[in-house]
Amino acid sequence: MRKLATALLAFTALSCTNAFAEISKNTVRIGVLTDYTGMFAGLSGPGGEIAARMAVEDYGSKVAGAPIEVISADHQNKADLGSALVRRWYDEEGVDLVMDVPNSSVALAVQSIANERHKLVIYAGAGTADLTGKACMPTGFQWVWDTYSVAISTGRAMLDEGLKNWYIIAADYAFGQTMTSDITKIVEGRGGKIVGTVKHPLNSPDLSSFILQAQGASPDVIALANGGADTINTVKQFAEFGGTSSGVKLAGLAVFISDIHGIGLESAQGMRLTTGFYWDRTDETRAWSKRFFEKHGSMPTMAQAGVYSAVTHYLRAVEALKDDDPVKVAEQMRKTKVNDVFTKDGFIREDGRLVHDMYLVEVKKPDEVRYPWDYYKVLSTIPAQDTVRPLAESACPLVKK
Repeated sequence: MRKLATALLAFTALSCTNAFAEISKNTVRIGVLTDYTGMFAGLSGPGGEIAARMAVEDYGSKVAGAPIEVISADHQNKADLGSALVRRWYDEEGVDLVMDVPNSSVALAVQSIANERHKLVIYAGAGTADLTGKACMPTGFQWVWDTYSVAISTGRAMLDEGLKNWYIIAADYAFGQTMTSDITKIVEGRGGKIVGTVKHPLNSPDLSSFILQAQGASPDVIALANGGADTINTVKQFAEFGGTSSGVKLAGLAVFISDIHGIGLESAQGMRLTTGFYWDRTDETRAWSKRFFEKHGSMPTMAQAGVYSAVTHYLRAVEALKDDDPVKVAEQMRKTKVNDVFTKDGFIREDGRLVHDMYLVEVKKPDEVRYPWDYYKVLSTIPAQDTVRPLAESACPLVKK
């Protein structure tokens, strides 16, 4: 009996060792690269790190027998700084997955580094569609949204209402450029007209001259191809110039619930936008979001909910393989549907895009609000296949034509 017990103990120890033998350095490390103090801090920032830690805690803080660690850093919206951080994470600190990366210019720089090293990166906050277009790679995923998904969903709905003349106010960097291109194609492709476009520097406190130019063109819709603090400033200043009562509609092309909270309903009311997540949609989203609120003090944005989803799906893939090799994990992630609080039956295409339902919403009037953060009326669910660029139009070299 003693020999049998000894043998069983040895077998158990060997089994446990084998369970995480393929986990590099016997630890799975996740690095959340985000914006802690700049214009994207509200849509992601500290909340993105909290969402990642919630996913790890809900998973039990271990995967395939190995502990999970979460580290984080602020890229300060600087591509060179973000690149340096990610190089160090991959090369020196054993980071297996880089998460989030709000700011499209930083994300494109990170994508290049991850591609060179065949490492994993998942974007929740970055919106440029180039990440799954010409800059796509086998181990890079865009989880939540892109310029195409929000442009086509919001654009279609407003064009169908007969709002044909559009003016674009865009941030002058990678995201604003791709968003301008996407919304222009949609508007013109459905019989509308772009009556003007103006570009402003990133993180501009005074946008009054750009708003006056837009109003002077007498459009039906002013489309906001900017994000974060720039969007907040644009909407607030638009309201100050009488825009809310002018009859001109605002199309928020990259708007998060944190932006609406910062703007206030008095100024934001009536805006149309598309979101990948709304906290008050189902019992499941409400329960998870209230847990998040207890930790962060605000309801989650779609990017923050997306971080939770992406980390969870990554850990499931590592668990299934008992291996954290990035190429193998990426393949496993593609094989498995995504089912969690963020989406049901989501799936990852060959270009790295997570395909999931999105929601067309309208910002409520102040007198329609029933409780805190009750900001949206969900107008329709946009089926997953209608939210992504058709693969036939893709510039991704991984896509078979």
